[in-house]
Amino acid sequence: MAGPTIPPPTLRPEAGLLPGTERCSVPRGRAYVYRSYGVHWCMNVVTGADGFGQAVLLRGLLPVEGIGMMARRRSGRAPIAAGPGRLGQVLGISDDLYRHDLCDPPLRLLPGWAVEDARVGVSARIGISVAADRLHRFYVRGADGVSKHHA
Repeated sequence: MAGPTIPPPTLRPEAGLLPGTERCSVPRGRAYVYRSYGVHWCMNVVTGADGFGQAVLLRGLLPVEGIGMMARRRSGRAPIAAGPGRLGQVLGISDDLYRHDLCDPPLRLLPGWAVEDARVGVSARIGISVAADRLHRFYVRGADGVSKHHA
């Protein structure tokens, strides 16, 4: 099943699914994949209970393996995976992964490592116009895989 072309600009988890957001009803632990502006494949990890549009947008990564393949997918351009579009490109995200169970290959979400509270940054989200003032963007301060936020 192919993902939607453009997602709703934001979801209101407290309201549950609103008219027009039914396609966001993907089970927890699965990928919600969409194309941003018809150009970049982006992926959210669905985190909420059934019937609620709750998910976390994957905005970047710090590669620890597969760096050669990622660099080829970016044609050697840097940064390699900072930002949701670049991340989608280096991971080969497409609508084939829409609703994919992230416990299964070819793309799995595995436990990482602990991050000290002082290293966790919080800011307003980037590239949205609805609820843009909400501090719902979390990142590791100083990590290479984080897209820059120009406040």
